[in-house]
Amino acid sequence: MVIQNPDSTGRESTGDVRQAVRRRYGDIAGTGGCGCGPGCCGNPATPEQVARTLGYAKEDIGAAPAGANMGLGCGNPQAIADLRPGETVLDLGSGGGFDCFLAARRVGDGGRVIGVDMTPEMVARARDNAAAGNYPNVEFRLGEIENLPVADNSVDCIMSNCVINLSPDKRRVFAEAFRVLKPGGRLAVSDIVATAELPEPLKEDLALLTSCLAGASPIPELEYLLASVGFTAVHIQPQPESRSFIRAWAPETEASDYVVSAIIQAVKPV
Repeated sequence: MVIQNPDSTGRESTGDVRQAVRRRYGDIAGTGGCGCGPGCCGNPATPEQVARTLGYAKEDIGAAPAGANMGLGCGNPQAIADLRPGETVLDLGSGGGFDCFLAARRVGDGGRVIGVDMTPEMVARARDNAAAGNYPNVEFRLGEIENLPVADNSVDCIMSNCVINLSPDKRRVFAEAFRVLKPGGRLAVSDIVATAELPEPLKEDLALLTSCLAGASPIPELEYLLASVGFTAVHIQPQPESRSFIRAWAPETEASDYVVSAIIQAVKPV
């Protein structure tokens, strides 16, 4: 299998993609969020309704600090993370902190949750939410998921919700995840994957790229990348029912014919 460099495919350069993603999610942090997709702010669904659609329980949504749930995501990584008291958890692309705060309830006072996001506005919002909700075991760090500000072999579980697809260097993301996980540590991710080759006009649409659609990789490619950095027990399970909400993200395109949400799991061997 040939894994292409994003800069050689005709898409925007790596730096351009990062800047576009940072601008978009900086804007979302300021407005409070409305869901994924380039036309999300025309979506009448509230963040709470979006979260219920993605599989979050009503009591979990209500327990998070106000403003943490921004209606972003394409699944519920909490459902597959199997978090345990005392564990250290890392959330890649933590946004307003919603998944971090839910994880903090599961790992308890003896556990620790770290959120990493490359958008200063999101980190500031998440820190405000943590202070308002009194979460002493949750911290938020500014950084890129390709260059994690986290020590080697220090994390029990890595979660992420609809973020890795945004990276122009997914192999680097997985290599960094592998580095910071403890031996036996696990990856629990909800993300958008490609089920068919996206047409070039969709691939080159920067709005779709920053909206979790055009940057999706095929499942075989993701399996290859995860294995290539050392992960075992790789399991990627598409969620066909997700096409309904993906269609609502970009109703003027045929993107939902080519991408779907999936559960991605893997283990760092002992």
